[in-house]
Amino acid sequence: MRIGTLAVATGTTTKTLRFYEQAGLLEAPPRTPGGYRDYPAHAPGRVGFVRSAQAAGLSLAEIRDVLAIRDGGQAPCAHVTALLDQHLADVERRIAELDATRAMLRELTRTASATDPASCAEGDICRILTTG
Repeated sequence: MRIGTLAVATGTTTKTLRFYEQAGLLEAPPRTPGGYRDYPAHAPGRVGFVRSAQAAGLSLAEIRDVLAIRDGGQAPCAHVTALLDQHLADVERRIAELDATRAMLRELTRTASATDPASCAEGDICRILTTG
């Protein structure tokens, strides 16, 4: 199948497919006598996998590793599970950091609403943000 057909079938663009090829996520397909890319029937599944993996937060390097394991004839399930566990832990950590930031911002907002700008000394930069 030609690149335009693959792009439509996978909801991507031809530019994205060329990028995937350059990045090693999609094998360079054989060319027709006219020089057009001629992707094999399994290409839409591979592109779909790449897009799903990206949506799950995997980097292109991680996706390339998973594909290499599969292309080597092995099931990448254990590797994918480890990646997902790592990404989930990272997301959980970021959520905890954001929760702490939200709590701090709420407290600062309360402080700001109770602060009279006229009471600020000239040497203060901002009493709202000055801690103890």
